[in-house]
Amino acid sequence: MIAALAPFHFERPLWLLALLPVVGLWFLDRRGSDALLRWRAVIDPALLAHLIVGEARRTIVTPANGLLIALALTAMAAAGPAWQREPSPFADAKPAVAVVLKVTPSMLEQDLAPTRLDRARQKLADILAAREGASTSLIAYAGSAHLVLPPTPDSDVVLNLAKSLSPDIMPKEGDDLAGALALAKRALASQADGGSILIMADEVEPDAKGPPAAAAHLPVTILSLLPPSTGAERSGAAAQALNATIVATTADQTDVAAIVRRLDRADQARGVDGEGQHWREAGYWLTPLIALLALLWFRRGWVLA
Repeated sequence: MIAALAPFHFERPLWLLALLPVVGLWFLDRRGSDALLRWRAVIDPALLAHLIVGEARRTIVTPANGLLIALALTAMAAAGPAWQREPSPFADAKPAVAVVLKVTPSMLEQDLAPTRLDRARQKLADILAAREGASTSLIAYAGSAHLVLPPTPDSDVVLNLAKSLSPDIMPKEGDDLAGALALAKRALASQADGGSILIMADEVEPDAKGPPAAAAHLPVTILSLLPPSTGAERSGAAAQALNATIVATTADQTDVAAIVRRLDRADQARGVDGEGQHWREAGYWLTPLIALLALLWFRRGWVLA
């Protein structure tokens, strides 16, 4: 029993300060209800006991005591007593992901039918379907990077905006992956689990550095949108600089399954702890006692001035 109560604590201990005025009110009530208080100051206590005639027997159950006990129990319940842990309702929530989509003329090559960009959209649809309910942010980049959508669990909105992207609407050509990673870091900053970054590109330039992602310790995954005959080794140097994992595009769902597994364990890769459990508060067990004390006020003659 003692071992079970060893982790006992209050989640909101500042509420215990409300006990100070409760104790003060109790002390003032005791002094005010003592009719012999002024006589004790002038008559010897040993003699006063023999001079008292017809003193009514003091009862413990009084309106003042009932109110003060109810206030004390309310303060302790609000403080949140806890000593046991329970699974968090958000323990099964999937980590967020920032999808960084390359939108350059090279993504219109048709070596991955229909095009590399269309294949990226198809793979994105499969990934979102497998991670239903997970927050997803969308960033498009070419010569400049742009936040298309902040993290949202609405996969339909993500897909619709991804379908509207094309090299024609990008302000300038190039490969500003570093800027896209900076946007991804800011987009994921509001997420409790941190999340991870998924780069969908045909090639990642070897000189593309990733300080934003590295500084935030965000796991990075690269989906190489190149045909199997070409291989994903061309992005190996950049992947090493980003500490990223490269997943080659496949005709089946093998690549999607590998990416989903990596994205779903992103919080474990970052060492996030304490998200699976939280303290179970037991203050609600005091509610019936408070309610019973409140019923006493329905008794006739119970008045507190």
